[in-house]
Amino acid sequence: MGKPTLDEMRQFQADRELWVRESWVKLMETRLVKVELKKCYLGEGVNQLEHCKELRDRYYTMLRDNRLRGFKVVDDIFD
Repeated sequence: MGKPTLDEMRQFQADRELWVRESWVKLMETRLVKVELKKCYLGEGVNQLEHCKELRDRYYTMLRDNRLRGFKVVDDIFD
């Protein structure tokens, strides 16, 4: 395996930046769902477990799937 060309390095950098940008967008979506869940919990009172179930399930799924990872993990994905 030889040294990568300049074009390959530029493409790799562009792919990495796109991946990081998309992961940040997913993370911000998770924060928005968290804010809505908090509003639902405060607004519903004692019925929060029934009325906020969909938001709660969506938030926990997003927490599991939309984690922000560092460059080491990203670089391993593109290798």
